[in-house]
Amino acid sequence: MKLLFDLFPLLVFFTVFKLFDIYVATGAAIVASLIQVSWLKFARHKIETMHWITLGAIVVLGGATILLKDDAFIRWKPTVVYWCFAAVLFATQFLGRKTAIEYVMGNQIELPADKWRFMNLSFAVFTLAMGFLNLYVAFYYGTDLDPDVQREHWVNFKVFGTLILTFIFIFLLMLFVSKDIKAKETQ
Repeated sequence: MKLLFDLFPLLVFFTVFKLFDIYVATGAAIVASLIQVSWLKFARHKIETMHWITLGAIVVLGGATILLKDDAFIRWKPTVVYWCFAAVLFATQFLGRKTAIEYVMGNQIELPADKWRFMNLSFAVFTLAMGFLNLYVAFYYGTDLDPDVQREHWVNFKVFGTLILTFIFIFLLMLFVSKDIKAKETQ
């Protein structure tokens, strides 16, 4: 259920894009992100860093997309978010006692320090690469196609391609560290 909640703005964006256009979809994604964070605040749930970064990026870059009628800004948004995460992951790889991944997952599982560092560095490299891949699909893939078709390819990649690649990455990473994972005892 949490996954669907986290994907709520993306699903709204995709649905509205299919029904209207990228500008209406961007506005809907801004509203969906604001609703998402407002709901977390109202329900007194923890608002994760991911939600704040995504909200900031969608409001700033989505707002620029709508105001300037230029969808290049919204196509940059996934890259900005990926690179923000990569920066945090790389920073915690070398600063502090715990990595960002250990902060996020450390309450559920136990791993040796070298495995936490490996997972963190793997996520950092993955998010950095995903940022570059988004730029490629958004601005270079299918440049010989009609702009509406190229935009459609990017939206489909943003929704399905990135999710599939992320699930594959996490699956392979978990396979690699699975022999060292120990579930934490709950009191």
